[in-house]
Amino acid sequence: MNILAIDTSNQVMGVAISKDGQLKAEHITNMKRNHSVGLMPAIDHLMKETDTLPADLDRIVVAKGPGSYTGVRIGLSTAKTMAWSLNIPIVTISSLELLAYNGQGAVKYICPFFDARRGLVYTGLYEVIGESLAVVKEEQNISFESWLIQLSELDEKIVFLSQDLELHRSLIISILGEKAVFPKVNALHYPRPSILAALAEERAPEISHEITPNYLRMVEAEANWLKEQERKKDE
Repeated sequence: MNILAIDTSNQVMGVAISKDGQLKAEHITNMKRNHSVGLMPAIDHLMKETDTLPADLDRIVVAKGPGSYTGVRIGLSTAKTMAWSLNIPIVTISSLELLAYNGQGAVKYICPFFDARRGLVYTGLYEVIGESLAVVKEEQNISFESWLIQLSELDEKIVFLSQDLELHRSLIISILGEKAVFPKVNALHYPRPSILAALAEERAPEISHEITPNYLRMVEAEANWLKEQERKKDE
């Protein structure tokens, strides 16, 4: 099975191609730039490097968020358009789950998170079970302090993974102390499209036109519109 993996859901942009379970090429950048500019050239480059034609692809997998609203939309729209035009299946995987797989083998619990500003994060809690992960606490958009207080009730060490770790390291330590584990290898804090491709091997395909972004919260414009409607009702 030939798989194209795409992740533009956060600052890191990743593209990978695997064939019959073997990684053939992987491209990762970690720069503040518009993914709409770099994504298609990266895909084209990897396709040429691996002698892969569009018709050779059997499946496309994409990270569906949470993360950057714009980034999530770019990845999903590109993946859905390619899957539709090539008439091949598409698989979507949570961006938090994808990152959590970098923590396998460390401790029992894994907490991936992305900064969502104003003291909020996108996060969830996973438990390592064999070679897979199980959801312990559902993914959510929540005050990081409130989330950490919940985690402090667990009598286990927890590994934290995030490209935004340094923004929150002191808060994590102040609440969890020695229960908090931070990988020393910086690369483990960034999602890998090669893992995305591997996960897609056994995931069930989805119906393209029914796939929606996993924002975990409404975009600001939508939230403001709803507030305005509620205000008008009260007038």
